[in-house]
Amino acid sequence: MIKPPRTGADHARLQGSRPPVKGQSRGSAAASGPATSEKRIALRVAPEAERAIRGGHPWLFEGSIREQSREGEAGDLAVVFDRKGRFLAVGLYDPDSTLRVRVLQHGKSASIDEQWFEGRLAEAAQRRSPLLALAPGWETNGYRLVHGENDGLPGLVIDRYDRTLVLKIYTPAWLPHLGELLPALAKVQPAERVVLRLGRALALRGKAEYGLEDGSVLQGAPLDGPVLFRENGLTFEADVVHGQKTGFFFDQRDNRARVQKLARGKAVLNLFAYTGGFSVYAGRGGARSVLSLDSSQPALEAAKRNWDRNRADYSARASHEILATDAFEQLERIEKGGRRFELVIVDPPAFAQEQSQVVQALKSYDRLTQMSLAVVKPGGTLVIASCSSRVDAETFFDTVHRAAIRAGRSLREIERTGHALDHPIGFREGAYLKCLFAQVGEIATPAKRARHGGKPGAGPRKDSKVPERDPNDTKLPTRARHDGKSAPRGSRPKKTIPAGSQRG
Repeated sequence: MIKPPRTGADHARLQGSRPPVKGQSRGSAAASGPATSEKRIALRVAPEAERAIRGGHPWLFEGSIREQSREGEAGDLAVVFDRKGRFLAVGLYDPDSTLRVRVLQHGKSASIDEQWFEGRLAEAAQRRSPLLALAPGWETNGYRLVHGENDGLPGLVIDRYDRTLVLKIYTPAWLPHLGELLPALAKVQPAERVVLRLGRALALRGKAEYGLEDGSVLQGAPLDGPVLFRENGLTFEADVVHGQKTGFFFDQRDNRARVQKLARGKAVLNLFAYTGGFSVYAGRGGARSVLSLDSSQPALEAAKRNWDRNRADYSARASHEILATDAFEQLERIEKGGRRFELVIVDPPAFAQEQSQVVQALKSYDRLTQMSLAVVKPGGTLVIASCSSRVDAETFFDTVHRAAIRAGRSLREIERTGHALDHPIGFREGAYLKCLFAQVGEIATPAKRARHGGKPGAGPRKDSKVPERDPNDTKLPTRARHDGKSAPRGSRPKKTIPAGSQRG
């Protein structure tokens, strides 16, 4: 066991209590969680973890803790000291997670209270200020306000949908601090309502242990349907109570705008379309036809409504189809049927949610690339993305190019893209999104394809690079989605990465 510093001032900084919870608003759930202990937990950690924390890493894993002053509850504040008793960091403690502490403050001691949260939220809002100053016709009031660890608030995502804010939390350690967080948020980003979404693991425990349900309205009037918001001048709906993650995927906003510039006069196929974001942008860009394909019929019904509410921005002859089916199976049917497209957009869910799934994920990306290229007209464009953070960007792009060779197609890269402004990367594991825009060349002859050693439908070659790092996951299997120094060896989990850093 270790003791806190002995000076009165330092000892005081290790004490603290959470302010009383503000009163809940009409029609809302309780905006609070379980109380935390008034006394903070003091920790000493392994040398590797010390170095990582000094470098700004936001995670401290159970295996890196060498000494601990006492046991703690979820949401207690843990203060990390180096071997000489000097302050390193303070963060949220979670006794039930291998990620034991999510660091809030590095280097300099601070009181974690409403004022501190207000300052951190204000910094995040300032980073998004360019989105509020876009030219007329490109107005945007839907975006990610807080991107977890990358905005210094690990395990917390806040998305803005016009006058509705959605908080998604991935650890019960945040629940005791809602009474401080919500007043701070109201000062920085006033809203008509605040909705609480819970990560999958937390949602299973939320009601029984904390009296909170996924989709609860913490403040403001209850919702009776989807909310509307603007993105680059287009109007979309989002089901913030029941939809995937918080209801929409803001991270692809810039890539959707790029698709708009490529779509004029083209027949477009949007695979894994969800609620039709790419489809609507293609329509505004002048596409003559768009096919939105997804496994979820409710998501496609929303895609249809999103298309219809923006119809004034399309060519009068533009058509939109929706098709609820499996993408792999439908691509086979499309190829056999002879239908071809000039622009194919492929934005699948994460294929690797654990490190052990990376090899199979690369095979899936390979197969999906080949099947997608089979329905692209020569001279057409392929847009293919990955939100599997366990597959790094170079490995993903290499896999796509190798698959193209095996499919007998050439790819001339137009652009490689990554994260949008409202999805900053604050540490290495925070990077997950990568996207390739490429022009598809003529089909190669069988002899040329054989010289490259490729066979249609073959998986990645054995020498394909597999990333050794252990980054975050992203989407749910059906269609969901969620840099600095790496975590020290002793502080990494064996298989999983906390959801709070994922595409939320």
